Amino acid sequence: MTARVAIYDMDRTVTVHGTYTPFLLRTSLRLAPWRLIFAPLVPLVLIAYVLKLISRSRSKELNQALMLGGRVPRARLMPAVENFADHVISDNIRAGALEQIARDKADGYRLVMASASYRLYVEPIARRLGFDDVIATDHMGQELDYVRAKIAGDNCYDVAKLRMIEAWMKKQGIERGDSHIRAYSDHVSDAPLLEFADQPTAANPHAPLAQLAKVRGWTIAHW
Repeated sequence: MTARVAIYDMDRTVTVHGTYTPFLLRTSLRLAPWRLIFAPLVPLVLIAYVLKLISRSRSKELNQALMLGGRVPRARLMPAVENFADHVISDNIRAGALEQIARDKADGYRLVMASASYRLYVEPIARRLGFDDVIATDHMGQELDYVRAKIAGDNCYDVAKLRMIEAWMKKQGIERGDSHIRAYSDHVSDAPLLEFADQPTAANPHAPLAQLAKVRGWTIAHW
């Protein structure tokens, strides 16, 4: 039997706005408001990444350390994470994305959220949206009772995202030749995933992805 899998990017594909910086700011405000004094440093870390002085993964680690701390007790953090997920669901989800998710579910597709954002908060958002599985950037020490500002393995982005999806499929016993994959993303960094899919959709694409989608003949959707 053919396995049906629908893979969604999260930020600006399913959501209207990105979630990473709002997560840091909102969670910092709840847990340690005094850390907001470090907020002006966050754009400087981003500039260092743009100038290729640090990696994308390292920029995420540094910003988390600034805004949340190097180690945060999981029991203290998770209520704030759940609160943030509620906020995203109430104020930051595209109506068209909800409609497509419902169609894929009705068509018998296994719903997978694949995001460069942290699994820590992607999972509660995905759970609220009815997704079956999450592939995302992990923190080191998932089994620990605290969350470190350190990424385990790859940042789930670009070609690394596709590698993580392929590893997940292998673990789930899903053969590529025996599966039908729908994929949705707003960003050209997900071109490897869209090339991999049977039905690629550039959803709410920024200009580079919109241009690539026209060349490749991919569906373009505005949710």
